[in-house]
Amino acid sequence: MQRLTMVRYATKPQATAENERLSRAVFDQIRAERPEGVAYGLFRDGDEFIHLFVNLADDSADLVTEMSSFHAYQSELASRCASTPEITRLSVQMIDSYGIGAD
Repeated sequence: MQRLTMVRYATKPQATAENERLSRAVFDQIRAERPEGVAYGLFRDGDEFIHLFVNLADDSADLVTEMSSFHAYQSELASRCASTPEITRLSVQMIDSYGIGAD
């Protein structure tokens, strides 16, 4: 099975820039380490953030959640959030795709 995770939350207005900075550091580390079979996107609408993570090789998010930059991002996430993040985790089998993985 493969892993699909979506996390959606709003930050406190004074914490939005810091949250984006910490999130971008995760992407910098992912680009440097280039883990196989991983797709990860960050979307923002004002103070709301949506993270979309796909692991095409395994039902795990460890390739990202074990990174030092992710630990830094997550360390004070609760204090940056205006409410509890909504997390959707699915163990799925991808049937087809465009733009995810090798097309």
